[in-house]
Amino acid sequence: MRVAVLRGVHDVMLEQRPVPEPGPGEVLVQVLAVGTCGSDVHYYEHGRIGDFVVRQPLVLGHEPSGVVVARGPDTTGHDIGQRVALEPGVPCARCAQCGLGRYNLCPGMRFFGTPPIDGAFCEYVTLRAEFAHAVPDRLTDEAAGLLEPLSVGVWACRKARVQPGSRVLITGAGPIGLVAVQAARAFGASEIVVTDVNARRLRVAAELGATGTIDVAAYSLADAGYEPDVLLECSGAPAATAEAIRLVGRAGRVVLVGMGGDELTLPLAHLQRYEIELTGTFRYANTWPAAIALASGGDVDLDRLVTHRFGLAEVEQALTIGNRDSSVLKAVVRPDA
Repeated sequence: MRVAVLRGVHDVMLEQRPVPEPGPGEVLVQVLAVGTCGSDVHYYEHGRIGDFVVRQPLVLGHEPSGVVVARGPDTTGHDIGQRVALEPGVPCARCAQCGLGRYNLCPGMRFFGTPPIDGAFCEYVTLRAEFAHAVPDRLTDEAAGLLEPLSVGVWACRKARVQPGSRVLITGAGPIGLVAVQAARAFGASEIVVTDVNARRLRVAAELGATGTIDVAAYSLADAGYEPDVLLECSGAPAATAEAIRLVGRAGRVVLVGMGGDELTLPLAHLQRYEIELTGTFRYANTWPAAIALASGGDVDLDRLVTHRFGLAEVEQALTIGNRDSSVLKAVVRPDA
């Protein structure tokens, strides 16, 4: 099969590798679509994210969908030909975190496209069958792949306890911010205000359900006069994060979703005086059923996020398109193209 391999910083090459064989409890999936993510770009640009360092050739890509083409021994629950969305992290199922249902915090997690685990910029992958989620025909292959970032938005809303009537501020209108808008709307938020420096992305946010937008390149967030119950911080920008936290009202919740710097200066007096809860998020757990229901039921439009498409031989272009085209939201790789 063809595989796009990151061999080093700014170095992606197409290679031939054997098609993997599914083991016990696994399925072999032909990959049909893979979304590109900011973390893929970061590995391409820098060769690392925090403690995760690319030390050997690595296949990126962790937003895949496909079709089951073979089953390993003792594997049940999937017919050959079943279309699936792949949850890209497989936990150990034995540690304390897994036992408590927090498998996203499993220290033995094997996550697609995270060193040293290969991802899905290739033609075939194997995965434990329970993490290959069946999707209905009304979901496109691309939307099925983007259930992964939608799961990030669903998890953030769960952590923030977004509910009917919640007033939500979302900083950053990139792909994660845009799925967070739709998830918050589906969770019942009555007000959803989105900030960004890109006016085009803010228009998409309004189209997808934001009740208000603020172009922070032109206006100060501090002067917005908005006091949210919930802040979903999706920009990863430390200055934007600190400014937004100062707006959160009494007993509010702040969920840090975007990946920014390793250090963040917090407005501690405001956090303490208003008894604001602040938490980070790391991926998601048990979100795929909800994400599938939201996307297939029409509450979330994932196809609207796809702006660019590339073949497997064009993975490098997919990872760098954001440097050349400001209109990009989500670039998708189609291995069958």
